[in-house]
Amino acid sequence: MTDSASIERDLAFSIQAARDAGARLAGLRQSGRWEDETLGDVGDQAADGFLRGLLEGRYPEDGVLSEETVDSPERLERERVWIVDPLDGTKEYRQLREDWAVHVALTIGGRCALGAVALPARDTVVWGVALPGQERGGIEGAGALETGAGEGPAEGPRIIVSRSHTPPWVERFAEILGASELIPCGSAGYKACELLLGRADIYVHKIGLKEWDTCAPETVARSLGWSVSRLGGAEHRYNQRDPHNHELVICRPALTGRVVAGLAEAGARDD
Repeated sequence: MTDSASIERDLAFSIQAARDAGARLAGLRQSGRWEDETLGDVGDQAADGFLRGLLEGRYPEDGVLSEETVDSPERLERERVWIVDPLDGTKEYRQLREDWAVHVALTIGGRCALGAVALPARDTVVWGVALPGQERGGIEGAGALETGAGEGPAEGPRIIVSRSHTPPWVERFAEILGASELIPCGSAGYKACELLLGRADIYVHKIGLKEWDTCAPETVARSLGWSVSRLGGAEHRYNQRDPHNHELVICRPALTGRVVAGLAEAGARDD
């Protein structure tokens, strides 16, 4: 169902689930009982178990795709599928950084419907509805959201990049776009939220992502009028048999043409 009442219920669920999972992760980290890789493993499994329990109890007829649970082909037969990343940015989480997130998103017919990205270290949840004609987004916590309108700073766009791995094409791309700043951080969800919170204008990633990395961030970005696509401009489809979703571009719509052309010129689309 996609009536307004069910959308509101599903949205409220996604926001609360992401917030509660994030609070549990923060509590585990603050306890001091674990550190390094063990802390990351404990966090991954604890958040996954929590979210799977909520989903199976509340939506037993829906499919689920989660990073930390063995995949099942049964989800391919479902119209409604929840795609979650219980702990996006495990490395950052176990290193006691703030740039990690929790993703909870609902897809309908393989397309983004609604979802939430929690930023527990900031006590913030960014949420959105991306259904055609019903787009809207919001924030619970500190900060104000920014739509994709405009082109960004006059001195040049700010580009989000990985803090641990920046391939050569990224610097070429930044030069082609006349970027004013490269902003390194971890977690796909955290990176996307840097755009939505007005701190950057472009986020581009080529390889290493899966559907749980991109679905909730894409949903929220779309809900606020940001452009989301693959490197060549094509749209994503979700709940696919192969969950790899390597290519991700989030940018202001006014920059889309320049971004796609710049990626090609920089060699990002060469395999």
